[in-house]
Amino acid sequence: MDRLACLQVFLEVANAGSFARAAMKLSVAKSTVTKQVAWLEATMGAQLLNRSAKQVTMTEAGRRVLEASTNLLESYESMTSEVRESTRSPKGIIRIGTPPSFGTYHLIPAVTRFTERYPEIEVIVMFDDERTSSVSESLDLSIRILPSLEDTSSVALPLMSSPQVLVASPAYLKRYGRPRDVRHLERHNCLVHTLKAQSSIWNFNGDPPQSVRVRGSLKSNMGDALKQAAILGCGISMHPIYMVSREIETGLLEVVLPECTPQAKAAIYALYSTRRNLPLRVRCLLDFLKEWAHSPATRSWTGQA
Repeated sequence: MDRLACLQVFLEVANAGSFARAAMKLSVAKSTVTKQVAWLEATMGAQLLNRSAKQVTMTEAGRRVLEASTNLLESYESMTSEVRESTRSPKGIIRIGTPPSFGTYHLIPAVTRFTERYPEIEVIVMFDDERTSSVSESLDLSIRILPSLEDTSSVALPLMSSPQVLVASPAYLKRYGRPRDVRHLERHNCLVHTLKAQSSIWNFNGDPPQSVRVRGSLKSNMGDALKQAAILGCGISMHPIYMVSREIETGLLEVVLPECTPQAKAAIYALYSTRRNLPLRVRCLLDFLKEWAHSPATRSWTGQA
């Protein structure tokens, strides 16, 4: 007999708790279901189901087979889907959610190269606040930048890490001078992100670690707004290095206290709902993002060069 077919029948009986209901769902005769389960038990040399006039329950051996066969059948289905799709050219629409700054300056250039490689794929980039649900927004995957991953309902592909740096404009530093150490930040106009430093405390690595309560004339819940204020000479701000790498390269901003490393460090993930039956176009994009994340050009603005 077909072993996979018998396992599928066993799963239906175990889940339904009834030979008759399983037969109805599979659109086969009850005698066929009974025969296939009996053959499976004979092949394994163990009773998998307890039968009674009122119900069908699993034995301990049956529970072990249920768990193993569920994974086996999912793997077989995934393999079949992958082989079937590998013969076709990837096409269709991919919807990606991303934080605005990261999406604009880093993801969009990557997606542009991806669509050049796969011209039959259309990518829709949705800018969001990182609290958007992939499911509710019908996103195929989401880029998330988090200190730690809390949403265990999604599959997470780690792409890169994102250390933080302190920056200020040359004009600000010329007017007010450079802070000599972490404590000296208390005397400067510091631009605070209200979501990332709600108590206006900046923490730094070291032996021992250091913390300083900062204050300034401007706060915001948007990193791009604080970056723009820093460029205009308003004060010192803290950002993930990917957000200010271009401004540092062009001289619009300078790194402040480069020897002091902020403790805040986020990881950048690609999140998607499930590995099962993942469309070929999405798998192609995930593979591309892994390749892109480890390229020398990308590593240069994540501080990992």
